[in-house]
Amino acid sequence: MSIDPRFPQPQTPDPRARATRNRAIAIGLSAAVVAGLVAFGSYLLLENSEANEKSDEASAAQDGKHPGGHGDSHGNASGGAIEGLKSWDAAKLGRQHVAGSVDYPMKPPVGGDHNQSWMNCDGDVYEKALPDVNAVHSLEHGAVWVTYNGKAADADVAALAERVKKTPFTLMSPYAGQEGAIMLSAWGKQVAVDSADDKRVDQFLAEYVQGAQTPEPGAPCTGGLATVPQ
Repeated sequence: MSIDPRFPQPQTPDPRARATRNRAIAIGLSAAVVAGLVAFGSYLLLENSEANEKSDEASAAQDGKHPGGHGDSHGNASGGAIEGLKSWDAAKLGRQHVAGSVDYPMKPPVGGDHNQSWMNCDGDVYEKALPDVNAVHSLEHGAVWVTYNGKAADADVAALAERVKKTPFTLMSPYAGQEGAIMLSAWGKQVAVDSADDKRVDQFLAEYVQGAQTPEPGAPCTGGLATVPQ
């Protein structure tokens, strides 16, 4: 059969060109799938992050935590607010070392200028009254000071003493001049309780033993005065 030169003849497809085109299509599809998976994974990660953040905010609100400071209804590790809790502005409580006595505006004191020597507060129970200026230094180190007067029942005093002995960064002593029969004090914080089994004892200890109110976190409760100064 003769070929008419006036009419172009169909070209036979090049197998190599077809293979190259197929590879390009396959690579393009793979890239699209990968990009889609990355985008979906990022979306899930963002959703989970936002959900966790909202959950943390809800938990903080439920626990009574207030950003920027603690109020009188501050929550604690045992749950709920500490009823009757009194607070003082920590910025207004002096922290200078002084040689003499200090006239504190509250009894027992919850902070202020104090003696350079602290009372040992590693679960120490003292049978005699402590000098305010030494006990306040213990509060500066993050201790909770448990005090009682003559109105406290002997059984409550004994039970509290056993509790203090088992709790680092606490100390206990009689305090005749206080208003409540049993009181717990930390730096800038104080509460009067009705008995040794009052739930506020656990609440206060959980919240303020080396709590966020501590002016000198990491300072020791040993190496101070082990006996009441004469």
